[in-house]
Amino acid sequence: SASTKVVNLGVNVVLRQDLTKEMEVELKKFGVILNRLEKIDAITMRVKSNQIESIKALPYVLDVTEDAERVGAPIDRVMVEDFTLGLNTWNLDMVNVTDLGQGRVVDYDGEGVYVAVLDTGLHDSWRSYFPQERIMSHLAISYSGGGGEVGRVSSQKNKWEHDTNGHGTHVTSTILGFNLLGNSINGVAPKVNIIPVKVLNQNGRGWSSVITQGILYVAYLKETVLKDVPVVINMSLGGSVLDAMEKTAIDYAVEVGVIIVASAGDNGQQGMGYPGAYEPVISVGSVGTMNEFSVQSWWYAYDVSETNVLDELYVSSFSSRKTKDEHDLDVVAPGSYVVGPYQVNQGQLSYYYLSGTSMAAPHVTGIVALMLQKDPTLSALEVESLLEYAALPIENAYDLNGNLLWDKEATGAGLITADAVLDLIP
Repeated sequence: SASTKVVNLGVNVVLRQDLTKEMEVELKKFGVILNRLEKIDAITMRVKSNQIESIKALPYVLDVTEDAERVGAPIDRVMVEDFTLGLNTWNLDMVNVTDLGQGRVVDYDGEGVYVAVLDTGLHDSWRSYFPQERIMSHLAISYSGGGGEVGRVSSQKNKWEHDTNGHGTHVTSTILGFNLLGNSINGVAPKVNIIPVKVLNQNGRGWSSVITQGILYVAYLKETVLKDVPVVINMSLGGSVLDAMEKTAIDYAVEVGVIIVASAGDNGQQGMGYPGAYEPVISVGSVGTMNEFSVQSWWYAYDVSETNVLDELYVSSFSSRKTKDEHDLDVVAPGSYVVGPYQVNQGQLSYYYLSGTSMAAPHVTGIVALMLQKDPTLSALEVESLLEYAALPIENAYDLNGNLLWDKEATGAGLITADAVLDLIP
């Protein structure tokens, strides 16, 4: 039958101990060893699908999982036609980083904090959008392979800055802000140091084994050249299964002091995606404002209410709900109709509204950077606890027929605002 068809698969093998020569000889009987990830006692292999159970049965093997695909695609996009001056945007206003007519209303800007954006990399015209000194080109890296191919640092020089997808550029623009035809649009943390780590291909897709290498690279930086500075990872990507190797890499990175933020997923009622749903990761769902498109140029000209913000927000229907006990949804942030530079097809970058939890995550990543600027000693657990404590709880909502629109499974601890969480840090 079709179900027993033998196929070649990329698998991620987590070991109970260091890989020895004897183990290597034995494992090679089952397939090809592609990568050795010594830090976390794991290897990637290409094997026949009928060998997986035999590998699992080896006494020194903890777990074997099929290399899982990860996607970072936005839900929809709308061309922005109006580029008039404006430093505040509705989404920054909603998280109280800026206010209409006032610009920034928080005392922090992320200076001294490093943020690794594990994504598609940056478009080759990124210098037209971001200040060159904010992008840590000397630390940027690109990985390719996965899914049964060797995962490796890309041979093409500086591949990280030749992205033709645009996803990573848009995500970065929320954190840093961006130049819009000569007008500067604010970001959540405009003075952070961004490290582009390309783990998704030009289609915005990638493999958990390659993302694992990206996570381990950032952990390595934290243990070496960035030992004395705060380091945050933004992962606006996800897939439906938790990969054992990726999980081990996340644990390792958190242990050495990296704080990880990820999107909750864009599958609505079908449940959360990984790595966002994994407990040590700060996961972010998406909200929008009911007043979207209500006034001309609303994305920067609309003033989000300070006092009634919870009355005017809605939870995005695509935002993944917590459907399993082991899933962990932490907070929500703006993710419906966020403006930034993006390219469709192979054309020039333009400016688009994008929607997705991919857009919500960098708001929280930026706020985490502000927190770490105020107190660089905060651990991942402390950051997550502070975010959840400061979040504004969102009440359940129902449609006119009494059907549930959203509840705690969709909102976690609630809407995160920068001022509330910064005020909790002495």
